Amino acid sequence: MTVSSGDKSTFDPQSTFSCSHEPLLPRPDSSCRNRMDKDTEEHGPVPIHWDATPEDHGHIPIIDFSSYSLLKGAVDEDELQPLATQLVQAFSTVGFVYLRNHGIPAALVSRTFEAADKFFALPEEVKTKFSRPADKSHGWVCLERERVTMERPGDLKEAFNVRPPQATEKLWPSEEVPEFQQASLQLYDKCRQLSLRIIELMARGLNIQNMQALLSMHSLMGTGPNGSLMRPLRYPPVPDHVKDRQIRCGEHTDYGSITLLFQDNIAGLEVQNCEGEYVPAPPIPNTVVVNIGDIMQRWTADKLKSTSHRVLLPETEEGRKSARRSIAFFAHPNLDAVITCLDGSNKYPPITAGEYLKQRLTATYDVS
Repeated sequence: MTVSSGDKSTFDPQSTFSCSHEPLLPRPDSSCRNRMDKDTEEHGPVPIHWDATPEDHGHIPIIDFSSYSLLKGAVDEDELQPLATQLVQAFSTVGFVYLRNHGIPAALVSRTFEAADKFFALPEEVKTKFSRPADKSHGWVCLERERVTMERPGDLKEAFNVRPPQATEKLWPSEEVPEFQQASLQLYDKCRQLSLRIIELMARGLNIQNMQALLSMHSLMGTGPNGSLMRPLRYPPVPDHVKDRQIRCGEHTDYGSITLLFQDNIAGLEVQNCEGEYVPAPPIPNTVVVNIGDIMQRWTADKLKSTSHRVLLPETEEGRKSARRSIAFFAHPNLDAVITCLDGSNKYPPITAGEYLKQRLTATYDVS
C-alpha cells in the first residue's frame, strides 16, 4: 500500500486488500442481528456468537472495547484480532455497535453536555453571533436549518459544530459560556483518538496489510484540511404545531468514515434493520454508539454497511415536553484522500473525500 506524497493521497488497492472481489464475511439474512438480552443491558457485554439465532432483530451488538481502550497501557496484540473480527462482523451486517469500556471519561462527556446546555439556553440573538458561516463548518446551526432528507421539512434540532481548524476565537462563546471551548476541544481530541483505534481495528478485520496507510489518510483530524467535526445537538421540546412529516432528525446515513455518538437518557434514535424496518437504539449508560459512514462503505466496496437512522418525535405527552441531547463525532478522511475501492473492484469511481463531503453538505443545507 502506498500513499502519495503529492497533493492527493490514495491506495494501491491490489497491495492492500488480501481477498478477491467476494465479500470478506457472509451477509446473513434473518440472523444478521446480534442477540442482546436484558442481562447484557444490566451487567455488560457477553460473548458474541454470530451463528446464534437472535431473539430480536432490532438490537445492536454491545462490544467490550477494553482490550484497546484509551485507558489501556500495554496492548496485547493477541487480544486485538478477536476484537477486530467482532467489529467488522457487526459493521458488515448491522452497521452499528455499542462500545463499552472505550476509555473516554464519562465526566468529560458530562461536562461537555453541561456546557452545551448553557449555550443552547442562551437567547437566540446571542447564539446568532456564533452562527456557522457559509464558508466554514464551525459554529451554531439553528433550528430547522438542516434537512437531511428532502422528503421532510427541516429537522427539529439545533447544533454547535466543533471543527478546530476553523474555530476562530469569535466563533466561540468565550464570555457567555467560558468552559464550552475547553470541554469541547478535550472531548474532540478523545473522540479523535478513539476513532483512530476503531479504524485501525477495522483495517485488521478487513486484512488490510498496511494499516498505517489507512490511518495516515485520517491524520489531519482536528489539525488541518479534514472534514471531521464534533457536534453537541439539542432537540427541543416539541412545539404544539409541527409541519407535516416533520421529525427531530430525518432518515439519513452519515457522510464520513465512522461516527461516534453519545446519548443522554432520552430515547428517540432509530436504526434501520436488515428487513428495512426502523427499530429503537436506546441509550445505554457508559457506552458510545459507533456506526459506519458512506465514505467507508464506498471505500470497502459495500463490505461495511452505512445504515440509515433517524430521530423521531416522542409519542407520549411527557416525552414531547422533554428536550433530548446527544454529542456526535464524525470522523472523516483528509480532504485530499482519494477514495478508491480497496478491493480493486472499481465498484465506485474514485473521488476525493473533500469533493464527496462538499456534495453531501450542499444537499443538506439546500444551497447551490
